[in-house]
Formats: sequence, C-alpha cells, structure tokens
Amino acid sequence: MKPFIFSTTKSIISEIGAVKRIAEVCDDLGISKPLIVTDQGIVNIGLIQPLDIAFKKAGKEYFCFDQVVADPPENIVLSAVAYAKELEVDGIIGFGGGSSLDTAKLVALLANSNEQLADIYGVDVIRGKRLPLILVPTTAGTGSEVTPIAIVTTGDTTKAGVVSAELLPDVALLDASLTLGLPSHITAATGIDAMVHAIEAYTSAIKKNPYSDLLAKQALTLLSNNIVEATFNGANVAARQAMLLGSCLAGQAFANAPVAAVHALAYPLGGHFHIPHGLSNALVLIQVMNFNLSHSANLYAELAPSISDSISLDGSNQQIAQAVVVFLEELIKQLKLPSSLSEMGIGENDIDTLAKDAMLQTRLLVNNPKPVTLEDIKQIYRQAY
Repeated sequence: MKPFIFSTTKSIISEIGAVKRIAEVCDDLGISKPLIVTDQGIVNIGLIQPLDIAFKKAGKEYFCFDQVVADPPENIVLSAVAYAKELEVDGIIGFGGGSSLDTAKLVALLANSNEQLADIYGVDVIRGKRLPLILVPTTAGTGSEVTPIAIVTTGDTTKAGVVSAELLPDVALLDASLTLGLPSHITAATGIDAMVHAIEAYTSAIKKNPYSDLLAKQALTLLSNNIVEATFNGANVAARQAMLLGSCLAGQAFANAPVAAVHALAYPLGGHFHIPHGLSNALVLIQVMNFNLSHSANLYAELAPSISDSISLDGSNQQIAQAVVVFLEELIKQLKLPSSLSEMGIGENDIDTLAKDAMLQTRLLVNNPKPVTLEDIKQIYRQAY
C-alpha cells in the first residue's frame, strides 16, 4: 500500500434544523463577533433568516458581507477581507454555495494575517493562521465545506487556486432545511458535480487512497439514490439531507485524492462562457470517461454497485465500465440537463481556445488515470459538441 496523508474538517454536523444552533456552535469555538460571508441572492430570498433568528435569540451580535458573486474575483475577496478587518470580527461563517464558502475560507485567513492574496496562490504557500471558521453549504455539490481549496477568478477568463489544510474549517454544518428552495436545475447540476468529485477521486492517479475510496463509494450511493427525487421533488427533506451528506463525503474524497480531466475541461467553460461549474462538469463527463476507459475500466467497474443496482455485473470489467458510462449519460438526460456544448452557445471555432486553457490546468491533469495531450482535449470537446 502506498503511503498517504488524509486531512479533513475537524467536525461535521449533519442534522436537519442544525442551523438553529449556530450561536451555540460559535460559542464552542470562542466566536463572539462573527461575520457571515454570503451573496445577495441568499439574503434576498430570506435564507439567512434562520441565522438571524438564532443569533438574536442568543443575544449575539453578528455582521454580514453579502457581495459574493459566482466565481468570485479578487476584488470581491479583498473587499470582504477589508470589511472583516474593519469590524475586527473574531470568526467567519461561510453561508451559501461554493463561491461563498471559498471566499469565507480566504477571509478567515487574510483577516488574521499579513499575507497578501496574490502571494498565496498555489499549494501549501500559506504561512499564517486563520480565524475560527464555520462553513454552511446551501447547495449539495461543491463539497467546499470539507476541502482545503479556494478558487478565485484572477482575470477575464483565468482562475487560480489556494490550496492548504489551513483552509479546512473547524465545523461543517449540513442542514437540508437550507436547500429546500433550490431550483430543480441547480439541484441536478450540483448533484452531478458531487458525483464527478467521487468518480474522479476514486480514479485519481497520484493520491488515490483507501479512505477516499470508501468515501467516494458511499457518496455515490447516497447521491445516485437521491438525485432524481431531490431534483423533481425538492420538498423531500430526507432526500435533500442525503444529497448534502453525499456531497460532503465526495468533497472529503477529492480533497485527498484530487480531481482530474473532467474538471480541467470544465473550468474553461466557466471562464469563457460563464457556465455554472456543476453543469460544466456534466457537459464533458461522459466524453472524459469514455477517453479514460482504456486505463480505468476496472475502477469504473468497481464503482458500478455504488452507482446503481440496475447495472449488470455480468461480463468483463470493460463491459461493466461501459454500462456505468451509459447509465450516467442517461441520468444526465433524465435530469433534463443540457448535454452538448452547442446547446450552450459554444461554437466549434471555440474549441482550440478552450483546449489551450484546459491544458493549463496541470494541477488537475496530472491526476487523470490516462495521460492527456492537447489533441486529446480537442477531440473530447468535439465529441461533447
């Protein structure tokens, strides 16, 4: 067995209605003056109200930064950091989707450090210590509440990541009552995103490990058994909670056995065409899996029982793996998600630019079970077109 290190969030609370105890969680961490980092959409639909009620009931003062946007640019992160420093808060609560959680991680660090954002991009560059940090996801997809990664938009079409165990929060709070109003198309796309995390973690070339493998399989069982119900019957709180936990487990898996070519090809779709991350993954998942079959058929076959008991286990690993890919392709259609780049307004003449940008994602591509060339990426995009 290869040596490995497995790191994750210190404490995970998985409980419907747990957000009502947010003041208690803050007290446990010594947070007396928290800053909530979220987006205006969350505030506008009243999703922050349970936090407000809980803090008022406890007589605790709190502040809110609600300017986070999807794929947060550097200036948003820096504005949030400046706000946290001005208020002299002593703890951060990330509340929302992956963008809010990623921003909160960086605010918790930079508000308590003299480090500059521009200086900490990369892996294990951070030297400072963060403020106490609680992350509360309101979508079941990114797994950001248990990953040591924060992604920032650095230019018109470019992104950079900060990767460090220091970004793992003290507490991840999973409460499905916060996801009940999520639209069906977002539920579907973020759910597929979480499934991709589990699949790519299980097939990760460099840091695949037994803990991540167990988590990836359990994540896929929860996600695949509940994604259709959660998408089309969004009031089913049990299905929503299963999706949240599945996303969390997948996040733990890929935080330690990193994702690969699906994500590498998805990032340029978001950067150039502002396609949401989960949907970007769904648009290239099938084509990347078909590309990887020659090198990972046995691993895909091992995942079959976790993905669906309808997949026949008779036949060779290659046949079972192909059945897994077909099942996932049909699932994406069943969820009524777009299934081609052309549906998203992407032209064939965009493929060269997308491929060049995808090749820049070396941090991800090294994890792919099969080596990927520029021409391979162009061909995968063409197949997805």
